[in-house]
Amino acid sequence: MKLPGSRLLWLLLAATTLGAALSVVAVQWCRINGWTDPDQHIHMCYSDFSLLFSQRGLAEGLFPFVDDVPADQVMEYPVLLVMVAGVLALLVPGEGITDERILAFYDLNHLAVVLCWLGVVLATAYSTAGHRRQDALMVALAPGIILSLSINWDMWAVFLGALALLLWGRSHPVWAGVLIGLGAAMKLYPLFFLGAILVLCLRSGRLRSFAATTLAAVITWLAVNLPFMLLQFEQWSTFYRFSSERDVSFSSVWLFFTWLPLDGAGFSLLSNGLFLLCCFGVAYLGWAAPTRPRMAQLAFLIVASFLLLGKVYSPQFVMWLIPLLVLARPKVRGYLVWQIAEVYHWVSVWMMSAKITSGGEFAGGTVLIDWAYHLGILGHMATLIYLMVQVVREILDPEKDIVRTRTRDLERERARDRELERAAANPGAPEDDVRSLPRLTSAPGDPDLGETDPLAGVTRGRPDTFALPGLGRQASWKLRW
Repeated sequence: MKLPGSRLLWLLLAATTLGAALSVVAVQWCRINGWTDPDQHIHMCYSDFSLLFSQRGLAEGLFPFVDDVPADQVMEYPVLLVMVAGVLALLVPGEGITDERILAFYDLNHLAVVLCWLGVVLATAYSTAGHRRQDALMVALAPGIILSLSINWDMWAVFLGALALLLWGRSHPVWAGVLIGLGAAMKLYPLFFLGAILVLCLRSGRLRSFAATTLAAVITWLAVNLPFMLLQFEQWSTFYRFSSERDVSFSSVWLFFTWLPLDGAGFSLLSNGLFLLCCFGVAYLGWAAPTRPRMAQLAFLIVASFLLLGKVYSPQFVMWLIPLLVLARPKVRGYLVWQIAEVYHWVSVWMMSAKITSGGEFAGGTVLIDWAYHLGILGHMATLIYLMVQVVREILDPEKDIVRTRTRDLERERARDRELERAAANPGAPEDDVRSLPRLTSAPGDPDLGETDPLAGVTRGRPDTFALPGLGRQASWKLRW
């Protein structure tokens, strides 16, 4: 594994430290004055850390899944996330619900997610092509992470997902599966990486690797979940019941369709059905594109589809996409436009929640807050759809993909250097024609075969064995296990 240079490594550490300091500044009002309504929304420093510590039995010493937590205090999250919260609560000195203990619990969790953030930055740097390590700076200084880091425990899942992608790219499918299983036990979305892996493995004839990754993920997920399913099934199943039955909330596209005669379960069915259709669309793109898509491109499209169609888009969900976008499309202009839209959305969410928690008194109850909030939702959706369209365009025309083209340019430069060295050593030897190197868009066939994908893993260099027609390819299949 080629590590970033020491200067770049220190730069990434410094940038992440700066980002972490800014994340503390962003919540400093609540750290000093406490987390109370509506002030925590007005000052945009709300955190589930403080709320759940005092309202889910953690402050009273109740350990999730072990103790009989009252039904109204059960945490509505996956097992691993709840266990992290429970363990960190044990480290808080003292007893009962006090401002000092709430602050201590918050600070412990904030420190933990900062360390996870650093891990994500380094994992992203190691997951890029060697000449693009500096792209990880976009993760280290992402406004979306700085502002949303301590809302919830999502950064733990982002960290596990980033490690899973790194291990897959280093051709460790089993260990990648283990990290996907752990990530899914923390938050659901790392499970979607299996879809991207399936597309690439089926196309390249590496279904055995997909099976190994999936089996490792399932076994890991069961190892984390099964004991608590048997010990406290009601507590364990709370997350899944809550996710299915909850109403449309927080910046979801479905807020514009609440006039439909659907309850929470009905919107779940509609949302999941459309997401499944999007997954089929991404799969078709992956199997029909003339050049094999990169792993990060497919993963980004799948996760972005889930967030666009979900019943809820909490402000911190932007953190799921930031490392994926940096790996899929590291173009600064599009990234900045998206982040500006997400920052505006973040502000509009807290202004709307301040109005709600103040009983409509915040800002005189002006309707402008409602308009600004809905504009924030539309801005978030529009910029994300724009990025998805650009990723699809770069899959269909790899010459627009700066990761591929720069990698190809470097290969050509290295080939030319080798040619010149041979010519100098053997003046009479014929020269190779470096210009004969295939362009990424040449046809028929795929001249790339994952060679320019830093996350191709075990599929790198493997010939295509499965194709669908319609995007410049003819249907063919010769399935290999």
